[in-house]
Amino acid sequence: MKRLFYTIVVFLPYSFLNTSFAQDTSAAESGKVRVFTFELRQDIMPAAWRLVKKAMEQADSVQADYVIITLNTYGGMLNIADSIRTRLLKAKPVTAILIDNNAASAGALIAIACDSIYMVEGASIGAATVVNQTGEQLPDKYQSYMRSMMRATAEAQGRDPKIAEAMVDDRIAIPGLIDSGFTLTFTTSEAIQHGFCEGQASSVEEVIRKLGIQDYELIRYKGSAIEPIIAFFLHPVVSSVLLLIILGGLYFELQTPGVGFPLIAAVIAAILYFAPLYLEGLAENWEILLFIAGLGLLAVEIFLIPGFGITGIAGILLIVTGLTLSLLHNVSFDFSLTGLDDLAAALFRVIITLMVGVILFLLFGEKLLFKGVLSRVALMDSEKREEGYISPATVKDQLIGKTGIAITDLRPSGIVEIDAERYDVISDGEMIPRNSPIKVIRVQSNYLVVERI
Repeated sequence: MKRLFYTIVVFLPYSFLNTSFAQDTSAAESGKVRVFTFELRQDIMPAAWRLVKKAMEQADSVQADYVIITLNTYGGMLNIADSIRTRLLKAKPVTAILIDNNAASAGALIAIACDSIYMVEGASIGAATVVNQTGEQLPDKYQSYMRSMMRATAEAQGRDPKIAEAMVDDRIAIPGLIDSGFTLTFTTSEAIQHGFCEGQASSVEEVIRKLGIQDYELIRYKGSAIEPIIAFFLHPVVSSVLLLIILGGLYFELQTPGVGFPLIAAVIAAILYFAPLYLEGLAENWEILLFIAGLGLLAVEIFLIPGFGITGIAGILLIVTGLTLSLLHNVSFDFSLTGLDDLAAALFRVIITLMVGVILFLLFGEKLLFKGVLSRVALMDSEKREEGYISPATVKDQLIGKTGIAITDLRPSGIVEIDAERYDVISDGEMIPRNSPIKVIRVQSNYLVVERI
């Protein structure tokens, strides 16, 4: 058994590493140039940064000589674009980018961070003014930061920094190229003419040929198995169903306290709702905490405070706020790149889902609770007085004023006998010796309280 354990724990990993090394060595000895490629066809948001980071790590792991990125984006968040830009500038392999249609705004910054740029026919690069999602220009502090990044990036890659600045600031005029009042955007031929594009290409393979690479091995990025799962749970229909499960679980747990299954379902649904949003950079820690705090306030209102007032309303508002803001792009309370349309859409989506859930539970909740699946896991029978059921408290209340004998010493608890029945009692402060006559004076915490006669 020990030998088998040693084989599994030591030998197999060694064999795997040795095989991988042999494969790497074989590929290196073949003399082929390793070209790694991946696509970036999305808004420049946290998900894009995660993709680039993983792809570049994979390129380093296979010891790629070149990395070619196929880009098509209208832009996105400035801080995310800066992270991608920095990663590309520090990349060990030679980097090239193929602009497949658009490299606008943050996309332009990413493109000029690469060692070489290629564009398909009819593509464009530029229009890097920082705006929010309604198209309004943000304050000059954002423009100034973007200008400096564009200028520094262009200088680092041997491109004209003035042209890079003109893609951001419409106040910059370049004689023979653009007048003030216009933001610079290049077509493919214009970018080639002014040194912002190395050539026109229609595919990654054509880019490789234009780079002068003859004998090569093309390695494509392989995403992790979790990425399609995240995409599935981010789908609006799936996330809406999860919201219904969260609401339904809380509703049925409140209707049948202690069952546990509805609460577990609600917790699992909440995890599946927030986890993909958190991994994609949408949900911030504080938004999830808002949701949890809302649940806490709602629980306090239901279980500890009679009626329904400020605490319950505050809890509902925090829950709705947490669910809504987790759908919006922001970084540490900065919603500059989020428009009112996005806020309205997210709020509408959450409220409509909650309203649909409330209506469904009002219509079918009682049927499901008392006749459906939950009726099998919860005790639905009631012990009615007319059927002969009397609570222990009611029985003991009837003994108040009756007399009996102490069967044991009461110090202060003990046993007495009243009407030939024995009861656990406590004395009213004094020690009562055995065989002393006693009288029941009240019921306290389900105990009979007696005094010595």
